[in-house]
Order: sequence, then structure tokens, then C-alpha cells
Amino acid sequence: QVQLVESGGGLVQAGGSLRLSCAASGSISSVAELGWYRQAPGKQRDVVAFITSDGVTNYVDSVKGRFTISRDNVKNTVFLQMSSLKPEDTAVYYCNARITPVRGSSYWRWGQGTQVTVSS
Repeated sequence: QVQLVESGGGLVQAGGSLRLSCAASGSISSVAELGWYRQAPGKQRDVVAFITSDGVTNYVDSVKGRFTISRDNVKNTVFLQMSSLKPEDTAVYYCNARITPVRGSSYWRWGQGTQVTVSS
């Protein structure tokens, strides 16, 4: 059974920083694309940042220059460094990964989510 476990959320003042982590564990052969999504109350879940297995990154315009996505392929972990946080960044943040298990075909898995709250 493969799990994604997120950590690093919390309460921070506007202008502050947080670093989110998401570690994949279980019978994993490889982890390909990794992404961070967020969902604010009453809104749909939207992509924030994405990183391929080759390290190519992509960001939604609203976080460009403030957020950085990175990965540790040895530890099957993805990070989201968030700086210059704004109240509108407040949301539950989810990681998403395309996982190839030791046995079977690849599939997408979601983490449980971690709350990020930015106060003004």
C-alpha cells in the first residue's frame, strides 16, 4: 500500500514563509510527476506547481517568483517552499504523485492535505 504523507502546514503572517513536504512510502518502484494543489473553502482544487521526473517545473501565475517546488528522488519526497505568503494563499494543500508500484501499473495518488493559513 502506497501512502503520501504531507507535513509543514500551519499558521503564518502575511509575508512569511512555510515549507511543505510530501513523502511517498510503500512498495514503490518509481515516482514520476509530482504536484502540489490547493483548495480554498468553497472553491475547487487547483494546481499550484508541478515537477516532472526530469526536474522540469511549472507554476500557476499567482505563485511564480514566490513558491519553489523541488524533489528528492532518493527519498521519494516533494517539497514546496512558499515565501512572501499572502492571505489569498490560505487553503488546504495536497500533493499528488504518479506512482509506479513494484507490482502493477502506475497510478495517481493524493496526500491527505495540510492546512496553510496566512493571516493579514
